[in-house]
Amino acid sequence: MVRGRYPEDNPAPMGIIKPLPELLISQIAAGEVVERPASVLKELLENSLDAGATRIDVQLEEGGVRLIRVVDDGAGIAPEDLPLALARHATSKIASLDELERVASYGFRGEALASIASVARVTITSRHASQTHAFRLRSEAGGVEPAALAGGTVIEVADLYFNTPARRKFLKSEATEFAHCDEVLRRMALARPDVAFTLSHNGSAKRRLAGADFPRRAREIIGEDFFPQARPLDASAGPLRLSGLAALPAYSRAGRDEQYFFVNGRFVRDKLLMHAARQAWADILHGARHPAYVLFLELDPAGVDVNVHPAKTEVRFRDARGIHQFVFHVLQRTLATPLSAAAAAPEPTPGYAPSAFSLSRQAGLAVGEAAARPYLEFARTAFAAAEGDVPPAPAAAPGDGAAPLLGYAIAQLHGVYILAQNATGMVLVDMHAAHERILYEKLKNSLDAGPPATQALLVPLLLSAGEAEMATAGEQGEALAALGFAVAAAGPRELAVRSLPALLAGGNAVDLVRSLLGELAEHPASRVIETRRNELLATMACHGAVRAHRLLSLPEMNALLRQMEETERADQCNHGRPTWVQLSMAELDKLFLRGR
Repeated sequence: MVRGRYPEDNPAPMGIIKPLPELLISQIAAGEVVERPASVLKELLENSLDAGATRIDVQLEEGGVRLIRVVDDGAGIAPEDLPLALARHATSKIASLDELERVASYGFRGEALASIASVARVTITSRHASQTHAFRLRSEAGGVEPAALAGGTVIEVADLYFNTPARRKFLKSEATEFAHCDEVLRRMALARPDVAFTLSHNGSAKRRLAGADFPRRAREIIGEDFFPQARPLDASAGPLRLSGLAALPAYSRAGRDEQYFFVNGRFVRDKLLMHAARQAWADILHGARHPAYVLFLELDPAGVDVNVHPAKTEVRFRDARGIHQFVFHVLQRTLATPLSAAAAAPEPTPGYAPSAFSLSRQAGLAVGEAAARPYLEFARTAFAAAEGDVPPAPAAAPGDGAAPLLGYAIAQLHGVYILAQNATGMVLVDMHAAHERILYEKLKNSLDAGPPATQALLVPLLLSAGEAEMATAGEQGEALAALGFAVAAAGPRELAVRSLPALLAGGNAVDLVRSLLGELAEHPASRVIETRRNELLATMACHGAVRAHRLLSLPEMNALLRQMEETERADQCNHGRPTWVQLSMAELDKLFLRGR
């Protein structure tokens, strides 16, 4: 027999099946559980929380490779249970298959500490509430010995991968490993704001988080910039509850670094939940940007399987479709809430059950709908007149009463921005972006209700066209009609536009028709109408919105503000940019150093 030149051409004969040594089994299991120091820290923090800790102190050395020390004030471990703490598949969390299918604790497998002890030197010091003093267990010594500790548990994991140096080579730099550990603690701290956390690295304090309510904890973890753009939500449907904070597109991110999703208090990275969230932002977030959110999904533990992956960051829902639809609709409804409704809504109390919280929103902006009602009709009439829909009506000056959310227009800046005053301070509105969103939402609602209302042109609009545009207009007449356009040939190189959607009658019809013909030429008509409908309507709204440098009267500006307050998703334009900003009196005073 001619043997091959390479080892793979000459497979070795199969060996005899033999049981693996217990240490090797533990190290193989550790490969799934102990990926890096952050994996160790996650398991230790979960054990502390399951023990009822209200304070957890974490000390790291060399990114957690040399030492991870976790001190908690939890219930402690009885001396007779200490040897079992490092045994494989020994746990106090579950005792039956039924309990496994309804896991309510963070940990439940009983293999984490054993796996860690197989690749590091582990010391557990604990004092159970029933004991007069503490006891210590060292993984290498094996015996239990008396120790000094006021209460709770101290776990030290030293020299990670000391006995598997090949694994240690795959770790990143000290700074990178510390950053992963810090992110683990951030997630735990968000899930349990009622628990105090401290974190130090190489003797230097990095985080001090006192037990607090959720707003304070979220500000400490995510930062102050997140809150002005975040909307609270708290919705229930049967056994399901979704609560938390969802940021508007103005706070979109280049990556997924501020996406926190918790299922029954457990941080997860679930594809189904991430897809539902992405779909909810799809109509307001464009390009490669990512949404930011802190969301808590609560459901019956029997409805979710957390025993999917050793890291426990993946879950499987028994009613996946129902969960997806619930999350999607709650987020979509929250992000689409008109400004006036969002301001008047009662404050929710979102959060995971062990740490339910109440959210304090920016004071001074909320104004009841009744107070704003006297201004709405005159504003609608004035702005409709500006668009050419109805004859102009005299605009009465607003009477006494509380100002509406966006206040009243004072002036127009450089033909681009509307300056308004509300109860809190000053409001600046990008008039084109705001009107673009208003038209876009109206176009969607109009098309959903049936064929859009059209406005015939007394004198057809003529535009020169190339061969491709002439051919597209002739072939796609039905698709154009479905969108409210009547376009036909008026000559060898000329098209006549005889009607437009009524909502866009005051817009740039020439550019709009050319954009539509370009879309229809590139994609089949059925695909444009069905799958690219919203992109098409966004283009139509952009061409139909008031252009920059168009001078508006005060009634026209006020009318635009009132329509913004009643329009879904009016906080941002069709491209995800903000349509308005608020400067409070306190911020204005700070700019001018008043009170100093």
